[in-house]
Amino acid sequence: MDLTAKLHELDTHSHNMDKEILEQSTYYEKRIYDLEQLIDIAKSFCSTLDFSNLLESIVYICMAQMHVLGAEIFVRDPITNDVLNLETAKAMSTGKKLSIPVGSPICTFLLEAAKPVTYTELKDRVTDDDESMQLLANLNPTLIVPLIEKANHLSGILILQERIAIEDETTYTEYEQNMIMSIASLATVAINNASLMEMSSTDMMTHLRLKYFFFNQLTEAIDKAFEQNENIAVLMFDIDFFKKFNDTYGHECGDFVLITVANIIKSSLRETDIASRYGGEEFTVLLRKGNKTEALKVAERIRKKIEGYDFVYNDQHLHVTVSGGVSVFDTEKNPVDLPNIFVNQADSGLYMSKNNGRNQVTFFDPAVHKLKESDE
Repeated sequence: MDLTAKLHELDTHSHNMDKEILEQSTYYEKRIYDLEQLIDIAKSFCSTLDFSNLLESIVYICMAQMHVLGAEIFVRDPITNDVLNLETAKAMSTGKKLSIPVGSPICTFLLEAAKPVTYTELKDRVTDDDESMQLLANLNPTLIVPLIEKANHLSGILILQERIAIEDETTYTEYEQNMIMSIASLATVAINNASLMEMSSTDMMTHLRLKYFFFNQLTEAIDKAFEQNENIAVLMFDIDFFKKFNDTYGHECGDFVLITVANIIKSSLRETDIASRYGGEEFTVLLRKGNKTEALKVAERIRKKIEGYDFVYNDQHLHVTVSGGVSVFDTEKNPVDLPNIFVNQADSGLYMSKNNGRNQVTFFDPAVHKLKESDE
């Protein structure tokens, strides 16, 4: 081999080496960048224990990282633990939760696969769960990602929807699938922590928030109302003659009444409002925006719904009513700054309703209340 050929061979080898080094360098730079991204994602997921905010954060991060136009999440119900509820689909709201049973063939396959799959792959393996498969099909998935907390526990399902074409490529590489599984693992831990928070702040019978959680949210709402000069309202309800249901029909009947009343209250509110079981047969509601007229309208609507509802227990038709009290924060007329005083005002309105014959709602007017105190 002459010198020219040898030099050409060395030059070609050197060029190939440079190309390989460049490719390796690019690969590891991307790996380092993606690892830094995962650290930022983990920090983001750990920054909130609010269930709704967390799921929204997961959706937007997955959309950005995987270049998809949409994403949805099924999460295991923290109370019943027997279904995965679709928690993020706003456009598919039908008035009831869309869910997949935990014991369904879909969940079994995803748990065994322990990796992302396409809808086609899932359809080829699951042929006896038409209803749940149709639910998934309606979400137009390009990739279905299991959220696995432990080896034998499926916490949820992440659905990646239509993909933005990058260089005419809409499929997912093995590297991308590994990346989304890493994100899914972080999301699973965060969802589990938020679920524990959800359970610890929820009354297991009525599925309403507990008293301490309500006070925490009310404190924040008062601070915000002061800053933005807004009205917020507290409603309080008490089931009239509740003891007679326990005494006449037993405690299971009393539980039935409590659960039904709680469901009526919750269904009468906006997503931003909070209902809680204050204790016993008492309930409180925080209206994040509501003046006197609006608050009384909501309270009266709840009272009428309960009064007109047919409570049927063991073939017995029960007549259930509630008494209510309403208090409204106003920076001029009622600048109450302590949550316990705010609730006590609504409670005073409630007792006025009780004393005036029950099955009614009374507005607590601080000016009138002070006048009565001075008269005494």
